[in-house]
Amino acid sequence: MSSPEATLDPQLPEVLTAVIGGQWTVASPDATIRPVYDPATEQMVAQFAETPMGVVDTAVENAHAAWHGWANMAPLERGRILTRLAEAIRRNVETLATLESADTGKPISQARGDIAVTARYLEYYGGACDKFGGTTLPQAADTFAYTVREPYGVVAHITPWNAPISQMMRGVAPCLAAGNTVVVKPSELTPITTSLVAILMVEAGLPAGVCNIVLGDGPTVGAALVGHELVRHIAFTGSVAAGQSVGRVAADRIVGCHLELGGKSPTIVCSDANLERAAHAGALAVIRNSGQSCFATTRLFVHRSVHDEFVERVAIKMQGLTVGRGADDPDLGPLVSAVQRDRVLAMIEQATSDGAQVIVGGQPPADRDTGFFVMPTLIASVTNDMAVAQQEVFGPVQSVIAFDDVDDAILQANDTPYGLSAGVFTSDISRAHRIAHQLQAGQVQINRYAGAGVEVPFGGYKASGIGREKGIEALLGYTQLKSVIVALD
Repeated sequence: MSSPEATLDPQLPEVLTAVIGGQWTVASPDATIRPVYDPATEQMVAQFAETPMGVVDTAVENAHAAWHGWANMAPLERGRILTRLAEAIRRNVETLATLESADTGKPISQARGDIAVTARYLEYYGGACDKFGGTTLPQAADTFAYTVREPYGVVAHITPWNAPISQMMRGVAPCLAAGNTVVVKPSELTPITTSLVAILMVEAGLPAGVCNIVLGDGPTVGAALVGHELVRHIAFTGSVAAGQSVGRVAADRIVGCHLELGGKSPTIVCSDANLERAAHAGALAVIRNSGQSCFATTRLFVHRSVHDEFVERVAIKMQGLTVGRGADDPDLGPLVSAVQRDRVLAMIEQATSDGAQVIVGGQPPADRDTGFFVMPTLIASVTNDMAVAQQEVFGPVQSVIAFDDVDDAILQANDTPYGLSAGVFTSDISRAHRIAHQLQAGQVQINRYAGAGVEVPFGGYKASGIGREKGIEALLGYTQLKSVIVALD
């Protein structure tokens, strides 16, 4: 077993490749080499070789071979290993955060926060390994019945580009705690830290093959991974369209899946709300990952009696936000790509054509010639039928919709294909609980809107997905239930 004092070499390989058994694989001479750019500078920061189909097979087969030993390991020992991995992540926080910031463009302080959350996932599920299981069931006197929870085997994880390392560990940590092994395909836009963490995990004591990495895009490498006969469960985070494709594969193969597919999360700001708190939540939605977060609350339904004051408060907060490259630690970094930037700008233009009013922002920063930046944008006079209110913008854009009647606000809040998260601000606790009950979302926040701890289950209603990540619910979701009935006579 390698030393838990393992540290990462900050020097990247010239070309990143698949990681199998804790080792970089060798790129074939005819491999497709793809660049990775810093979205703030548009400079190439790494290259990777797209994983050939035969190597995808090897990664899955290697994980399957490692599964038997990992699943049969005492839960206490699995937990100790995951705890050591958490310590190794924390020791390497600066290396990982620097690379995550360059890879995604996010401010370095946000990247450090993501690394801390990554370690916390491992710590939390490491502590849970020997604390969950089956139950005994009441039966007749001559019968004894009980249930056990068993791992699936190899689980495929396809992760997004907005928070590569923490999104990876959100699913991988409970998978490993439950006794599964994993093969992860990160986004082709942000593959760096996912690959390096797989190396670090083996160096810190994770058995080789328990966590392997393949690199490439979804239609080729991702499809090969989720379609592999030895993959027994699939976890995917991304767009609804891509999630539907993954879901069809899971249905055809009759395997389980977790799907986290985005949101258009509403927050209702009542007339008696603490407007400063609510305005802070509204501004925070565009700060975290530059608004590239399915969790972000991007439809603010505000009672007409406090609408103007609220808009002014949010505008003041947004006007004071700084924009720049991640290494300089501004409030917001760039969007992940030119395609994403152009899409966001087009949606802002569409909103104004539909009759909405841009209060703040709405364009790239005037002082930057490079980078995929959009200024923090506040849009008022929005109606719920506009594209900006119905579609995920996935950028630093906040929309405000006035309402007169709270029941109508609830109806409008629920009038979306999504149901990931929602919020309510009010001083009336009874009203808060009533609204929370009526909002169609997997998570509802009252008088706050920020990320919850790793202990709190997360997942959506409707088109926002299937299954739950985080908390004990994730452990349950990454196991299958077996019932055992014994005759005692």
